[in-house]
Amino acid sequence: MTPREIAVLLLAAGGVFFAVVAAIGLLRFPDVYTRAHSASKSDTLGAVLTLAAVALAFDAGLARVKTVLLVVFMFLTNPTAAHAIARAAADRGIEPWTTEDDE
Repeated sequence: MTPREIAVLLLAAGGVFFAVVAAIGLLRFPDVYTRAHSASKSDTLGAVLTLAAVALAFDAGLARVKTVLLVVFMFLTNPTAAHAIARAAADRGIEPWTTEDDE
């Protein structure tokens, strides 16, 4: 196994790990704000690591350039979408989840 293949494998494994963490966060967190946080942070990192593995797997050329552009697109759009979701929830009056001790 070449060092490049090992790097691709590690990046892909990291991407899968963070995608699973994002899915668990979506299932376990109690409200829209914490779920948006989980989805924006972990899912972005998982997708970017997976796309980096794809970019590394391709030989230099147009496919690699397109993959890098996808990485940039993911870095720009995922946090923006999470912010828009959280802002829409706040505009709708959805209260953040708190423990009963905070009241």
